[in-house]
Amino acid sequence: MTLDRNVKIIAFVGLAGSGKSAAAEYLASKDYPKVYFGGVMYELMKQTGIEQGEENERKFRVEIRKEIGADFAAKEIVKQIHGLVGAGQKRIVADGLYSWDEYKIMKREFPGELTIVAVVSPKRQRHNRLTTRPERPLTNTEANERDWSEIEDIQKGGPIAIADYYVINDSDLDNLHAQIDAVLEETGFNKS
Repeated sequence: MTLDRNVKIIAFVGLAGSGKSAAAEYLASKDYPKVYFGGVMYELMKQTGIEQGEENERKFRVEIRKEIGADFAAKEIVKQIHGLVGAGQKRIVADGLYSWDEYKIMKREFPGELTIVAVVSPKRQRHNRLTTRPERPLTNTEANERDWSEIEDIQKGGPIAIADYYVINDSDLDNLHAQIDAVLEETGFNKS
């Protein structure tokens, strides 16, 4: 399906705790519709009766990609995006593009419409956020294991390395939002 060239999609990438969901939520608060890669995984876990939790999630992410393909979440997100475009949406936010396979599918499906924004933070800040977050907190050991799994098993480093823009999330939310606003301005995302 060929999209209207006025459609723009921003996909946030980053390691766990970098702030990609905070970035996506900021845009969602401006009434841009959001699709969530992690939501595809959580829904599949729910359907298969697997309880959420770091160890279960990590195993499931690796096993399901081997079983049904590393690109399954991207295929579902592509459908969701086409549905939003079909409903008249011109600006869409994608939270948490994970793998190199997902990146390739999204770039092939939306070649001129997709902008990848990597949200990066120093490791100590990411891990602090992960250990203190109210939902699904991790221990320091779990945070380290999550980093390794995301890099080695899911190949998350590729989309981060090849991102179109980088947002450094090492300060407060106002700073993060200002950097995102600058990306919106430069890409024309904030213009209809």
